[in-house]
Amino acid sequence: MLRRIFKWLLITVITFMVLSVLWVIAYRFIPVPGTPLMLIRNITEDIPVKHEWTPLEKIAPDMQLAVIAAEDSYFMQHSGFDWEQIEKAQADAKKGKKLRGASTISQQTAKNVFLWNGRSWLRKGLEAYFTMLIELLWNKERIMEVYLNSIEMGEGLYGVAAVAEANFNKRPDKLTRKECALIAATLPNPRKFSSKKPSKYIRKRQAAIIKNMKYIEKTNLHKKIKE
Repeated sequence: MLRRIFKWLLITVITFMVLSVLWVIAYRFIPVPGTPLMLIRNITEDIPVKHEWTPLEKIAPDMQLAVIAAEDSYFMQHSGFDWEQIEKAQADAKKGKKLRGASTISQQTAKNVFLWNGRSWLRKGLEAYFTMLIELLWNKERIMEVYLNSIEMGEGLYGVAAVAEANFNKRPDKLTRKECALIAATLPNPRKFSSKKPSKYIRKRQAAIIKNMKYIEKTNLHKKIKE
């Protein structure tokens, strides 16, 4: 009986790994049509989904820099995980400080595209697994392209094209530097914060992001995603 159980567990694990690798390889070349979060929001909350896949070259370059400045300054340097930020977040948690995210853009992409929201150990483990896969099988350009097309950016808005049209009435390649920073400022909680009607807090974050964008450019932390 134990041998049978072990055999089926082994088959299940191998099957999952093969299918997951094929899934990640497929998304290396084809547009991501949707994400689990889009489906969950649509079914459980009846929220219409606005999502339009847009190639990276048709998105304002400042949008790439803005999300790096806001979410993951060392995106171009790390291999999926920013261990320094993870250690700082853990240290802050032990001191009783407010919990803060330490997820990289790669981790957020893995979670958004392949998984569901949650804080279980299973989901975190799968997030780490898919993060390693996309870092191995995709390049940074593709990770950024998928991220900017799949991340939630407002109520029912997924991706830069959707938020640019809904909140600024323009195509994503026409977004200004300030607008890109404003969108990035809402990403910690795009359902609570709005880039269309920004609060004082979001305006303050926008200014900090613009400052960090300049710093990243000056110190060469940011290299062009696409030449």
